[in-house]
Amino acid sequence: MSDGGQPVVLPLEQLLQPMTRQSPLWVRLAAGLEQAISSGALPPGARLENEVLMSERLGLSRPTVRRAIQELVDKGLLVRRRGVGTQVVHGSVARQIDLTSLHDDLQRTGRVPSTRVLEVTLARATPAITEQLGLAADSRVLKIRRVRFADAVPIAVLENYLPETFADITAETLNEVGLYHELRARGVTLRVARQRIGARRASVDEGHLLDIGRGAPVLTMDRTAYDAGGAAVEYGHHCYRPDLYGFEMTLVDR
Repeated sequence: MSDGGQPVVLPLEQLLQPMTRQSPLWVRLAAGLEQAISSGALPPGARLENEVLMSERLGLSRPTVRRAIQELVDKGLLVRRRGVGTQVVHGSVARQIDLTSLHDDLQRTGRVPSTRVLEVTLARATPAITEQLGLAADSRVLKIRRVRFADAVPIAVLENYLPETFADITAETLNEVGLYHELRARGVTLRVARQRIGARRASVDEGHLLDIGRGAPVLTMDRTAYDAGGAAVEYGHHCYRPDLYGFEMTLVDR
């Protein structure tokens, strides 16, 4: 369903699961909504009624409806979007720990990637960036900052730094393709990367860009990618919505 579609309205008897007499109403409503999502009655992208209309139609208090919806937001089944409302998510992105770009990973899994480029500037590198890229002190680097969307929902804020030799990469190019796609098109062979995954609280800016609010938890990834000759090509510092994004890896006993 598109962002402009009408909300999906389900009857009370379908939404309020019987469960037990002791079960709070919000638990029964959350269970009913979750069942509707799993059965396809509320398909991916479907938009829910707003809390006021739902509470009036179902004869439930607004706090009851709000708590039930928040339960499913916390589970990653629903997402709140400013100007759109509450929607059923299209499923979280489980990304393999490979030397690939998020843009390509989304396409590979049938999602529709899009990008909002926030910044493409040539700037003096900080000591931390020159160390990551193996550059001389006071070197200039290309700084790229973007928001990546999956099916029109923001899932990541991406910040990349590249040596000055890539200064002709434009915002227009990055709106169309992933950064790694562009590097490979220029003949760069990405061979190996050093990567670190962590977690922290979102900044005010990140919370706004990801529609999650200041201080919400985010996953982080720092990666330095090297070409076939061993030269550092790109350093990235990214943060992701944990309700819509995760990392997967295979562990082997040697």
